[in-house]
Amino acid sequence: MTTNLKECLYHHLTQLVRERDPYVASGGHFFVRQYLYQQLGQWGTVETHEFTVRGKTHQNLILNLPSNNKKKLHPILIGAHYDAVPGTPGADDNATGVAGLLELARAFAAKPPKYSIRLVAFDMEEYGMLGSTAYAAYLKQQKQPLKLMLSLEMLGYYNVSPHSQSYPAGLKYFYPDRGNFIALIGNLVTIPELIRLSGIIRQQGTPCEWLPVPNSGKLLPQTRLSDHSPFWDRGYRALMVTDTAFLRNPHYHQPSDTLETIDLDFLAGVCQGLIAGIYSL
Repeated sequence: MTTNLKECLYHHLTQLVRERDPYVASGGHFFVRQYLYQQLGQWGTVETHEFTVRGKTHQNLILNLPSNNKKKLHPILIGAHYDAVPGTPGADDNATGVAGLLELARAFAAKPPKYSIRLVAFDMEEYGMLGSTAYAAYLKQQKQPLKLMLSLEMLGYYNVSPHSQSYPAGLKYFYPDRGNFIALIGNLVTIPELIRLSGIIRQQGTPCEWLPVPNSGKLLPQTRLSDHSPFWDRGYRALMVTDTAFLRNPHYHQPSDTLETIDLDFLAGVCQGLIAGIYSL
């Protein structure tokens, strides 16, 4: 893993970690959106997808990066939400996912993978995945296929203490009791990608667990709490990359979700694993 990746992630976090609810912290929200626009704009033209909530217009930011392939393959969409709940600087939730999104953009702009990559910074996730719901509905209406959708949802909290990881009922018998891994949670059709990506992430040095869920996660509502679920509901192949949020991180949705609680080595390892994994698809 390059020190440079860790330094870049840290720099992004210093800009992103701030209160940024679109209503009660609109200044921080505007700053973060402008930062994303500028950072993604280094690699191409940033498009905006606008949607309206309660008469207010919100924006998803989109950057399309080309593939290295002459064949017209369906794109891989990688998304992360840039809003945060009121009263928290949202370091893990979800500045880590957004910082990861920016570094994936850097990697795939420099060296295109087999599939074209569409990077999307979603707004209004904390109000019920509203940005991703609007965008998934738009793609479905336009009949735009995807190879895969990945939602980057909290990538930076790590705890090696025994019993630091909890689970929905029944799962604790199958998974580790320490919160020292990244989790991949996908619908059943993504099982080949879950196996492939988890193997590559482990090869890169980061522990990784995976969970396939039937019926769009409706039997395990905890698996639906990010921007992948609107894509599940519209029949897309989608998965969430997560440190498992409140099942591990005691700072979830709290004022204490600060930069100091993030494990930068773990975050950089997750990003390195994802970059290698997406190149391998």
